[in-house]
Amino acid sequence: MDLAEDMYREELLDHYRRPQNHGKIGNADINYRDFNPVCGDEIEIFAKVKNDAISEIKFAGKGCAISQAAASILTEHLKGKKLAEAKKISNEEMLSMLPIKVSNLRIKCGLLALKAVQKGMLIYEGAKQTKQISRTDD
Repeated sequence: MDLAEDMYREELLDHYRRPQNHGKIGNADINYRDFNPVCGDEIEIFAKVKNDAISEIKFAGKGCAISQAAASILTEHLKGKKLAEAKKISNEEMLSMLPIKVSNLRIKCGLLALKAVQKGMLIYEGAKQTKQISRTDD
């Protein structure tokens, strides 16, 4: 193993040991919990939305170093992003944010947080649209 691989692995482990944005947000606009039944990883995403942008985002969960580090890295990346921009993040882009190459067996671990964020945004936007429709019906 060379020095660069050690450095990238250490960066991943640092996000696992000292995750950014770990915790919960009360009265979050976006809240979604997802899990990987194959390995038992769990991620719950909490986010506040202001002016169609993610103003605050946190996660809670448990699982392997890859799933938890990926949640830390993703939440850092999403702070301040417009929802439209956040929805466009592809699986490939998410995996490229990770400091190590993820094996095929661990791809679901690396994508769990993105999946939770995307599902949470869909639910948020659906609820927001339903509220707008019911207001116009009144």
